[in-house]
Amino acid sequence: MSIKPESIWAPSPSTTRGQPAPISADPNGERLAYANNKSIFLRSIDNPAVSTQYSGHTTATTVARFSPSGYYVASGDVSGTVRVWDCVGEGATKGEYPIIGGKINDLAWDGDSARIIAVGDGKEKFGHCITADSGNSVGEISGHSSQINSVSIRQQRPLRAMTGSDDTSLVFYHGAPFKFNTSIRKHQRFIYGVAFSPDGSSVVSVGADKQIFLYDGKTGEPKAEIGAGEHKGSVFGVSWSKDSRKFITSSADQTVKIWDAEAGKALQTWRMGEEGRVSIPDHQVGVVWPHGRSDGLIISLNLNGDLTYLSEGNSSPHKVVHGHQKNITAIAASDARDSVPTLFTGSSDGRICNWNIATGTADYLDGEGHTNYVSAITAAPGSRIYSVGWDDTLRSIDASATVFTGSSTSTDGQPKGVAATSNGLTAVATHKGVESLKDRQKQKEVQFKNASPTAIAANDGLLAVACDDGSLLILSPTSLDTKRKVDSLGSNISILSFSPTGEHLAAGCSNGKISVFNTSTWEIAISRWSSHTARVTSISWNKEGTHAVSGGLDTNVFVWSVKKPGMRVGKANAHKDGVNGVAWVGDGTVVSVGGDAAVKVWRVAGLS
Repeated sequence: MSIKPESIWAPSPSTTRGQPAPISADPNGERLAYANNKSIFLRSIDNPAVSTQYSGHTTATTVARFSPSGYYVASGDVSGTVRVWDCVGEGATKGEYPIIGGKINDLAWDGDSARIIAVGDGKEKFGHCITADSGNSVGEISGHSSQINSVSIRQQRPLRAMTGSDDTSLVFYHGAPFKFNTSIRKHQRFIYGVAFSPDGSSVVSVGADKQIFLYDGKTGEPKAEIGAGEHKGSVFGVSWSKDSRKFITSSADQTVKIWDAEAGKALQTWRMGEEGRVSIPDHQVGVVWPHGRSDGLIISLNLNGDLTYLSEGNSSPHKVVHGHQKNITAIAASDARDSVPTLFTGSSDGRICNWNIATGTADYLDGEGHTNYVSAITAAPGSRIYSVGWDDTLRSIDASATVFTGSSTSTDGQPKGVAATSNGLTAVATHKGVESLKDRQKQKEVQFKNASPTAIAANDGLLAVACDDGSLLILSPTSLDTKRKVDSLGSNISILSFSPTGEHLAAGCSNGKISVFNTSTWEIAISRWSSHTARVTSISWNKEGTHAVSGGLDTNVFVWSVKKPGMRVGKANAHKDGVNGVAWVGDGTVVSVGGDAAVKVWRVAGLS
């Protein structure tokens, strides 16, 4: 057997309310770069299902910028570290430079791809200029009394730079080496964005005061205020067109506007969300106008993490790219929709997405979903999906229509897992015990006095429940009576999974070992699946029941054989911060999810 990566379906960019979220496009206008959790993702603009992941940072990332040459990316994180890495080859790190001892808010490259200015919320200083290849100092970023939110460097000589800060001032620098030249105070509140035009003739600034100012690119002299009163909320992002005649802004008033820089007038406005309704998730917190393209594409980012594709002259978006922003915690696969597999994933913020396996695209479900951590998702026979979350509810999903059906059903405690049978029963394990439901109506309930369930699984005639005292109970799905108690495995069971034939039950433990029971005798049939070094979080069987895939907190994914228990193939570091879920979605295709909020597809060969 062998396992190889096939594709990475990237998460949405990380966002924070009231703060800008920078996104960057490469010089050819082919890829986006943005931060999510502890990773940086480079994502194809034309085919968002194609992406690469850089996971060299050890803390949460904040910003990524392509170099003007297109060969490197500089990225920053909350610890104040800037990493420069290859974005064309294998993603090798070229340099790692501690800059300011605090969160990096923005980065900028000079036109030679040789120097980088990094700014943010440092302890001793708010920014620094370094060489990209060695990290040597080539200037001092001074003149601010509070964190710097944005920086831009003029791409032509003489080199100039501008920074915008929470202290409401702009500082203009001459370089190189970069030195303080003048401080400019035009804004009344925090400054969120500055950007030099591609030809270097102008520089624009935007901020929380809803104002836009234009300055001379060589001298920093103020030239004009643009669009007074046009934006009704903080302006978070700004980006120039490649001809330097227009620029675009994104705002908390849910609008994206194109401006004529010379005339100072808005040429086009898009408003996101329902007309006349205030929607916080539709705050536009980032925007980029990719150069190197002929279609005039503009990409805007909202607080929800959605990437909206806009084109100048068109009144409505022609594409919106959805995904997860947070740690993906649950996964289930259904093939109910015209025999095309559909994947359902849930994350720690309560968001559930459905994925088209063929295209790698995600959509949100219609209807009222979870408001908190999604702890488990399971597919019932037919077109029904069930999910449970830490909002203490069970929700039903129509897989064919991709909508939540009916209202939520409250559980008697915090759900640990959910399982479904072909006769319409749904069993939910909570920290108190087990509940069985049919059509979302509670049928039976059993509470455990001396133990708390940790995992649950079901087939047509059996319900398996693992408890935190190390026990494994086999219950009747209808009466919830205990049929059998299986001897302890020596470690708490963290996940249970029946094979499709019902012949085997796989039990993954917190110590990384997997034991497979024969359901006829309840003897251990396989005890050699023991390559994980940390808690096993998920197990899924192929439809023939001949192989299983597992994922664990050790970041590894393993594929196991029933006939040859000693044979296994694995992929280390499959997901940064651990694998939380795995699923078979076809012959030889496995999908995994984890703490990096990404969905990854693996091709498994040699199963026969």
